[in-house]
Amino acid sequence: MKYIIATLGCKVNQYETQAMEALLNARGHTAARPGESADAVIVNSCAVTAESGRKTRQTIRRLCEEQPGAVLAVSGCYAQLEPEAVRALGARVVFGTGDRRGFVEAVEKAAAENAEALFIDKPFERRVFEELRAGAFEGRTRAMLKIQDGCQNFCSYCIIPYTRGRLRSLPLARAAEESARLAAEGYRELVLTGIEIASYGVDLPGRPGLAELVETVAAGAGAMRIRLGSLEPTVVTEEFCERLAATGKVCRHFHLSLQSGCDRTLRAMRRKYDTAAFFEVTERLRRSFPGCALTADLITGFPGETEADQAETLAFIRRCGFADMHVFPYSRRPGTPADKMPEQLSAAVKSRRAAEAAAAAEEMRADYLARQIGQTLEVLFESAAGEGSVGHSDNYLRVRVPGPGLHGQVKNVKITGVSSGELVGNVV
Repeated sequence: MKYIIATLGCKVNQYETQAMEALLNARGHTAARPGESADAVIVNSCAVTAESGRKTRQTIRRLCEEQPGAVLAVSGCYAQLEPEAVRALGARVVFGTGDRRGFVEAVEKAAAENAEALFIDKPFERRVFEELRAGAFEGRTRAMLKIQDGCQNFCSYCIIPYTRGRLRSLPLARAAEESARLAAEGYRELVLTGIEIASYGVDLPGRPGLAELVETVAAGAGAMRIRLGSLEPTVVTEEFCERLAATGKVCRHFHLSLQSGCDRTLRAMRRKYDTAAFFEVTERLRRSFPGCALTADLITGFPGETEADQAETLAFIRRCGFADMHVFPYSRRPGTPADKMPEQLSAAVKSRRAAEAAAAAEEMRADYLARQIGQTLEVLFESAAGEGSVGHSDNYLRVRVPGPGLHGQVKNVKITGVSSGELVGNVV
C-alpha cells in the first residue's frame, strides 16, 4: 500500500504521525513519492481552534482532489470532536485521539477490502498511556519522546481536555529505556513533548514530577542534549530549575505558556498564575540558565479584553524580554466557556492587537539575536545549505557556518553576525 500522511497542529501530532508512519513501514507499506498515486490518504487532524478545524477540512478536500481513488482516513483531535463532519467529507476510516495501532490496521483493511471503520471513544475514561515508538523521520538528528497525554487544566478557551482526556504519563522506566535506545541509534538531541508536560507523573505511583523525569532521561541519554516542550509556568520552581541545571544536558530554551500579560484576562482565561508569578519564573530560569532563550504563546483579543488590557500586555511582554513569541488572535471554539462569554471582539480588533504584539515580539527577537554576537554557542547541525551547514543552537537559534559535511555533529560556533533572521559564525 502506498500512503500519504498530512499532519496539522502541535508537536504531539507530529510525534504521533511519525509513530503511525513507523507502524505502516514495519507492516510493509511505503510513502508515496511526490506526484505518485496513493492507495490511502491519512490526515492527522487538529481542533485547538475553530481555524484549526477549518484548515483540517481544507486539507482533507485538497488531498481528496489530488488523490480521488485513495481511501481517506482521518485521526486526531478534529476527528474526535467532529466525527460526523469528517465522515461527511468522505472519510472511510475515522479514529479520534486513541489507538493508533488500531487506526493503522483499519487503514490497511479499508484499502484492501473497501471496508469502513469508526472508533470514537470517551477520552475521560482513558486511564492508560498509549505507548508509541519514539523517534524521528529517517535522516533527522533530533528525536521526540512523548512523555504524557491529556490535560486537566480546563482553561476557558481550550477544547483539548475534551478531545484528549485527563492526564496520562509514560512510566519512568520506559522513558529511560526509550532515551537510551535513541542515544544508541545516534540521535544528538531529545525533545520531551506532550499535551501538558508540566503535570507529568501525577497519575503514576509515587507521583514523580517532571524534574525527576528529566533526571531519569538524562542519566540514560548518553551524549544527547535534552529539550523541553511547552511548559506551564506553575511547574518552574527554584528546585525545578536547580535540578534541571544540575543534569548539564538541558537546552537553554524554555517555551512558556503565557497567553496574556494582563491579570484580569488571565483570570477570565482560568490560568493558574498572575503576571507577578510569571515574571518570577523568567527570573528563576535566567539565574539557573544564563543567557537562555525564553519564548511564549500569547492570545490577543480575548472576550472582554480592553485597550487598557492590551497596553498592559504589551508592557509586560517587553518587561519579560522574550527571545521570540507565538502570537495568535483569539479564535472562538464552540464547546468552550470562552465561546459563550459576552463582549466578543471583532476580527479586525483581534488582528490589530495580534499585529501590535507581533511587532513587539519581533523587536525583542532582533535584540536577542544581536546579543549573541561574540558568544560561543553549541550547535547541532541538521542540514547543508549551499556551501555551508545549518543547525540550531542549544538556545534554539538557527545558525549558519561555512563548510559542508557537518550533519549530525555538535560543534561550538563563535557568532560573528546576524543575517536574514539567523545567526552566522565560524566553528571554533
